[in-house]
Amino acid sequence: MRKIVGLLAAVALLLTACGDGAASGGDPARKTIRIAYQAFPSGDLVVKNQGLLEDALPDYQITWTKFDSGASINTAFVAGSVDIAAIGSSPVARGLSAPLNIPYQVAFVLDVAGDNEALVARNGSGVTDVTGLRGKKVATPFASTAHYSLLAALDRAGVKESEVTIVDLEPQDILAAWTRGDLDAAYSWLPSLDELRKTGTVLVTSRELATAGKPTLDLGVVATAFVQAHPAAVDAWRKAQSQALNLIHDDPAAAAKSVGAELNLSPEDAQRQLSQGVFLRPADLASPEWLGTSTAKGKLADNLVSAAQFLKDQQKIDAVPDLATVQAAIYTEGLPGALG
Repeated sequence: MRKIVGLLAAVALLLTACGDGAASGGDPARKTIRIAYQAFPSGDLVVKNQGLLEDALPDYQITWTKFDSGASINTAFVAGSVDIAAIGSSPVARGLSAPLNIPYQVAFVLDVAGDNEALVARNGSGVTDVTGLRGKKVATPFASTAHYSLLAALDRAGVKESEVTIVDLEPQDILAAWTRGDLDAAYSWLPSLDELRKTGTVLVTSRELATAGKPTLDLGVVATAFVQAHPAAVDAWRKAQSQALNLIHDDPAAAAKSVGAELNLSPEDAQRQLSQGVFLRPADLASPEWLGTSTAKGKLADNLVSAAQFLKDQQKIDAVPDLATVQAAIYTEGLPGALG
């Protein structure tokens, strides 16, 4: 753990020296937004592809940077080089816990993981269920929702983590190792998940784990300093994300066209991949089940505490934040107005 903290500190010093430190996100006069996105089917890619935020905030300079996992996004937040990001609930639980204690706010639910994340055993590995992973090599991006779900699947099956060789690989690296025959199984997400399924068998999906009490989500988080300095811009970003959610529900073909363009997929493949996730309606975000309101924070905070407790039990973090701390990190100010 000390090694991780030291690495984050080094990255922070490096990026600050490059003039991209945390102060920029907290300066009301500096109209820049640095967005971290991930290449998975979501409304976030619709916002990016259609330039919805750029249309809403013409006075802002907006940059989109692709990241491969939530762990690297957390590192970027620690370094002060990101203002807004799409990131999984498990890395957010890590980020809000010691030793990271990242000052960011959860301001949106991009999607709830369904069949778009899964654990797949490679054909020829001899693995037919989760218990068969004992003594096998399994890849997943560490500190991601997939990693969290893998640990949850092993725990549910009574398989100790020490009984499995778990390797840290990003989705594209998983595909390369899979093709070489270096892996027995992998827990990953779309679009790479589709390739794994072609020569593998799904053992469990995140949808199934959610029904068993271990749900995972993709969240929109905003640096606290940016929220404080640019609340109107955060509202505009949430409104753009809400437009994308509505498009996914009301005109899935149009949403798929944008997502396909970002992922280099055909509109048909993109629409099929979108159908595997669970997307809320914008009005649902302020409900007790999700973000809630400023006077009554929703169950999302409980979900993040539960995820942190699981990670603590798995010795992945040092301590679990209390519920009040996590509730304070749920940003609900202006939520109804932002969603229209």
